[in-house]
Amino acid sequence: MTNTIASARWFHRCGSLAVGDWQSVVDAGTAGWAHTGIRVAEIAEGSELLLGEHAIERLIVPLAGSFSVRHTENEQDRVTKLHGRTTVFDGPTDTLYLSAATTATITGAGRVAVATSPTGSVHPTRYIAASEVAVELRGAGSSSRQVHNFGTPENLDAARLIVCEVITPAGNWSSYPPHKHDEHLPGHESRLEEIYYFEAARARGDAPTDAGTDPFGMFSTYSSPAGSIDINAMVRTGDIALVPYGYHGPAAAAPGYDLYYLNVMAGPDPDRAWLISDDPAHGWVRESWATQSTDPRLPYLNERDGVH
Repeated sequence: MTNTIASARWFHRCGSLAVGDWQSVVDAGTAGWAHTGIRVAEIAEGSELLLGEHAIERLIVPLAGSFSVRHTENEQDRVTKLHGRTTVFDGPTDTLYLSAATTATITGAGRVAVATSPTGSVHPTRYIAASEVAVELRGAGSSSRQVHNFGTPENLDAARLIVCEVITPAGNWSSYPPHKHDEHLPGHESRLEEIYYFEAARARGDAPTDAGTDPFGMFSTYSSPAGSIDINAMVRTGDIALVPYGYHGPAAAAPGYDLYYLNVMAGPDPDRAWLISDDPAHGWVRESWATQSTDPRLPYLNERDGVH
């Protein structure tokens, strides 16, 4: 019973966090949550999504489709076009970071995510082109995955937000070895809440659609001295896992299905840094990557570029 309650508190099926026009909303009003947020929506041409609050920094990430963002700051209006992509498995997208002094309206057609963090610190609004996003191939062998670090401290000036996305090819493991970031140990580990937003699809190079299939992956968390948590779940498109503390990983792509997740992180520490500690029982796995090659299926880029 305890494990069931712990999982239900921190793992949410697609649509179970719906608010208004948003398919999912996580914010400071979510029980046990304080530093990060996410909003996900399917939007049709002619509709709009409002982002009307101040004192929240945001990073708008097209998941599928393209969008226009009308944003207002210091009584000045601007419109930024987000060209987006066909699916999350088509390589990096352009994104838009909005300062905590900005309100906005999103229009277009497709699926969009907005990563958020409450803050009174104003950092400059910035458009990040897809061509600016470095495609990192992390791990090796069956731990190979592709990371887009468009919202990390090295690549974006922000107050608190740390945002990236990960593509895991079918049959591979990512978010691995299991690790945590729930203690303030300067130079070694930082305290960060983390959100995982998942999507899954038929493996690239297989059938062109997911018709008649049920794409999924697996995701796990477990307790650390900072708190009790237990998630062992099949994850599908639109599902969200919240990680307030504890070890997390792996995120495993089932054979036949690629797995994607968007990570949103922020925390109470004075420095904006992603510093982790591996589970001592499994950290040795990193050393094994030195003798393995990167999965030859990677990188996944836009198919019009001829990369499969």
